[in-house]
Amino acid sequence: MPGQLRVLQVTPRFFPDMGGIETHVYETTRRLNTFPDLRVDVLTTDRAGHRPPVEVVEGVQVRRVPAWPRERDYYIAPRIQATVRGGRYDLVHCQGVHTAVPIIAMAAALAARTPYLVSPHTGGHSSAVRHRLRDVQWRVLGPLLRRAQAVLCVAQFEKEMFARAAGVPDDRLAVIPNGVEATTATDVRPDPDTPTVVSVGRFEKYKGQHHLIAALPALLEREPRTRLMLVGRGPYEDELRAQSARLGVADQVGFTFIPPAERQAMTDLLAGAHVVALLSEYEAHPVAVMEAVALGRPVVVAPTTGLGELADRGLADRVDDPADASAVAAALLQHLKPNLDISGPDTSGPDTANPDASGSAAAGNHRTRYPSLPTWDDCALALADVYRAAV
Repeated sequence: MPGQLRVLQVTPRFFPDMGGIETHVYETTRRLNTFPDLRVDVLTTDRAGHRPPVEVVEGVQVRRVPAWPRERDYYIAPRIQATVRGGRYDLVHCQGVHTAVPIIAMAAALAARTPYLVSPHTGGHSSAVRHRLRDVQWRVLGPLLRRAQAVLCVAQFEKEMFARAAGVPDDRLAVIPNGVEATTATDVRPDPDTPTVVSVGRFEKYKGQHHLIAALPALLEREPRTRLMLVGRGPYEDELRAQSARLGVADQVGFTFIPPAERQAMTDLLAGAHVVALLSEYEAHPVAVMEAVALGRPVVVAPTTGLGELADRGLADRVDDPADASAVAAALLQHLKPNLDISGPDTSGPDTANPDASGSAAAGNHRTRYPSLPTWDDCALALADVYRAAV
């Protein structure tokens, strides 16, 4: 359409792959394309080589190019360069900064003199070496990030980190958080006969599901009906299953996967939890946790990065040491059996948003919902404003 601003969002992975960046791109692009002055396409990779090179997903044109190596997460995809430099787009929006994809896209946009934006979507990694090298990585990327029209962070800590480590000027940094669904209608309530802990996330060691399994024996001593439901996929699944067997709790640990497009199924699963837990070493702004908060479910988190920010806002309870199984058990148990006299240290942060939350949770009711939480509509509106100002 004449007069439309043509935007290319470049992301290492896209649906049907699962993850925070994939959800962000899916939720924002289909909304952005409802604005008559915007046309937003997606460029992503296909390491397996069996997905359509071009398809339309809910009104969004998705183009996939090969990436290598197949079994590693480097995502070296030379054909991104040709697409970005092809002259079809007025603006390039790079999603994520932890693979080769955004580096190729930023360099190609510079060569084509096309303005670009970057949404870092920083995350953890199961490799301790790669995790420790992150500040070095941001410094190396600094020249490319500083030439972006804007670096759009999902949390305040990310903004501060890129100002410090990459030298991005403050006037080029902004915070646009992930959103939640504007409507979270469901009739599902927690089953009072089956106290349930739910954790959603890719099965990687740094995601911390093993801390929840380690706490389960202590939980079962105080509440024998407790069930832990782990939702996701990933390379650490075999180890998580083996750990459950070693601790004798395999019958109390469930594994499931919900395709990202099945939004109602995820809503119902979170709504049926007595408590939702994420004890990850690193999260920027976890989508599943925000959805749980929007549904009024109690949330227990690690004190790290974006999770700690949620606890500071009174939206989640904090466990200071996720490796302390007794502390994790105590934090979860107060939502499974709130009237029980729990010995041990107070490991949770203050729930200033709703001081009576845990009692209502264990009774099968929902906590207070938070109407001030950003929605995906809010996120898309903010991005649309940035897009228009960038060209």
